[in-house]
Amino acid sequence: MRRFVTRVAMVCGVTIFSAIAVARADEPGLWKVYNDAFKSAKYVDLTHTITPKIPVWAGFGNSTFSPAKAGANLEGFAKLGDVYTYDTHGFEATSYLLTTDQLGTQLDPPAHWAPEYAAIDELPATFAVRPLVVISIEDKVKVDPGYHLQVSDIKDFEAKHGTIPEGSVVFVRSGWSKKWPDPALSTTTPFPGVSLDALKFLHLQRKILFHGHEPLDTDTTPNLEGEHWLMHNGFAQAEGVANLDQVPETGALVAIGYPKFGGGLGGYARYIAICPPDWPHGVTIGSVPEAPLEKFDKPLHYDEAAGMRVR
Repeated sequence: MRRFVTRVAMVCGVTIFSAIAVARADEPGLWKVYNDAFKSAKYVDLTHTITPKIPVWAGFGNSTFSPAKAGANLEGFAKLGDVYTYDTHGFEATSYLLTTDQLGTQLDPPAHWAPEYAAIDELPATFAVRPLVVISIEDKVKVDPGYHLQVSDIKDFEAKHGTIPEGSVVFVRSGWSKKWPDPALSTTTPFPGVSLDALKFLHLQRKILFHGHEPLDTDTTPNLEGEHWLMHNGFAQAEGVANLDQVPETGALVAIGYPKFGGGLGGYARYIAICPPDWPHGVTIGSVPEAPLEKFDKPLHYDEAAGMRVR
């Protein structure tokens, strides 16, 4: 947009450029922020796709995806138990048997461990967009697969990048998720984590909104002391975060979305990093099909072996 405006000014004079600038300044509310920042930003998905075969704690078991069936007799349309099909009914749907709300990329509300605190549907709408900080411990994990983020790592990060902003989301990059979706990840030990001291420092000293990590647990202590402390002090956390090697350590935002299950104790979350326009990774608005969306050569169909719809 700026390049376009500049060309108009060069051809038609400063008067037209000034008129366009005034019009942009008069855009209502946050629309100017969208046009000036978000429209040209790079977007990176930090979320794993949920399938029946992704890593999950053995105590929960695997989930099942199947074609949805009619739950009642619908005269002239479907009989009880009929599988909905495009040919017969004009649409299809999926029945999900999800054995847990602790699945894939997650947002854990504190009620997951502490029922006196907020469930997933009780998290405030202000969780929606926050500054994103990414602290990498990947080099240390290569030497020690069970390495946990320490306060010293945070202070080293701040010496280079400045103080972590209050209210930000801090994701810890370890490289653990690069083997996803290998089911063995759910039982492989040791795995990288975040130490209790680091969690206390981030929340009590830097007053962050929440932290996140790539593995499906916070730490490897026998009683998960980090997760216990977080939840029993009213803090949420993200688990199963992906693609942290594709976002900058500072300067990006994170958009946070999750289903609003009543009384939910975990959230199938989606995190999107919103990065500066000159960032080498991600996609921009308008660079991919959006409305209408892409039409594929191969239609979706239910595959028994995969246990889900595939192309």
